[in-house]
Amino acid sequence: MAAPMRIYHSTVKTFLNVSNSHCACSVRRFNPRELKKFYKNATITQSDGWFEINLDQKKLKTPNGKVFKVPNEALALAVATEWNSQDKIVKRHYMHLTSLCNTALDNPTYKSREDLVRSALHYVETDTLCYRLDEPEDLAKLEKVCWDPILDWARKRYAIEIESTTGLLAPEVPSSTYNKLRRHLLSYGDWALFGFLYGTENLKSLILMLALVDKHIDVKTAVTLSRLEQNYQTTKWGNVEWYHDLDIEELHTRVAAAALFIYWSSESSSIIQKATIDFLNQ
Repeated sequence: MAAPMRIYHSTVKTFLNVSNSHCACSVRRFNPRELKKFYKNATITQSDGWFEINLDQKKLKTPNGKVFKVPNEALALAVATEWNSQDKIVKRHYMHLTSLCNTALDNPTYKSREDLVRSALHYVETDTLCYRLDEPEDLAKLEKVCWDPILDWARKRYAIEIESTTGLLAPEVPSSTYNKLRRHLLSYGDWALFGFLYGTENLKSLILMLALVDKHIDVKTAVTLSRLEQNYQTTKWGNVEWYHDLDIEELHTRVAAAALFIYWSSESSSIIQKATIDFLNQ
């Protein structure tokens, strides 16, 4: 298992490398979510304890018209990096940190903290790691070998009871498990909860997202474990190479963005800008 700092570096590099590869792609047809780049540089400024993003001295706004501001300098620098990484076309659908910030600021579905936690906890009873197949035998064995250690870790880490099933019915989850995980999630701030839900939705697994945020696994491992059955089928029957590869890269980017969003939105103190830029460029 990788050391926590190595996992963190891997998460940053995964996000930046895949985001930049998306930005470098040629545009095959018009996409309403894409627009011509209308600015030269994205910079950050501090105002009333928040950090704002400026596009050529003009304040960035959310879709609902609010001033785009984030609670931490590191997150602001990462968002500015997303905007500065755009070429001739601004591909907003690949700017996941910007999208997460917009969601946290506008909260378009009016979700409370309890709503966010409840939505994430919904995945406990449908968690990818808990649904197993009896056959084929080699896949069943692969699931046991790969998924059981993560479930064992979760049981010990959060003192919870959670089991797997090979039937059609969802495994029974004790109320004590829900309560313990609920308390753990509520220990995070509002912004981080948006990141938890986003990552959990993409992995289809709260357990994997918890392991990632706890730095028990890295992004690549989380994505691989979440796609275990799909990858098995691909090795058996093949795939449409370009589509399959792009789909996996995009999933890596979304999950990495969710983890970084949680880390950075939970950071309470400012950091030195040059040091952050040097770290992101490593």
